[in-house]
Amino acid sequence: MASKTVIVASAEGLHARPAGLIAEAAEKYDTDIELSTAGEDPVDAASSMMIMALGAEKGVEVTVTSDDDAAVEEIAKLLETDLDA
Repeated sequence: MASKTVIVASAEGLHARPAGLIAEAAEKYDTDIELSTAGEDPVDAASSMMIMALGAEKGVEVTVTSDDDAAVEEIAKLLETDLDA
């Protein structure tokens, strides 16, 4: 299982807009993709509501995990991008 830890770059954290873009990207993969923050249970990256429930603000470390390396890289890249810009 591949994983990558990145820093949330969106100015307002993982609120509705970034969560929606990430969930949309995750939905195109035929494998589970999970996001987690330190000490919290992982959530489904294909669910914008679950992503928002993480409560990840700008600067928080989020780990992306999946059996698909390409999925991990794409979702990690989105997390590292200011999706509010």
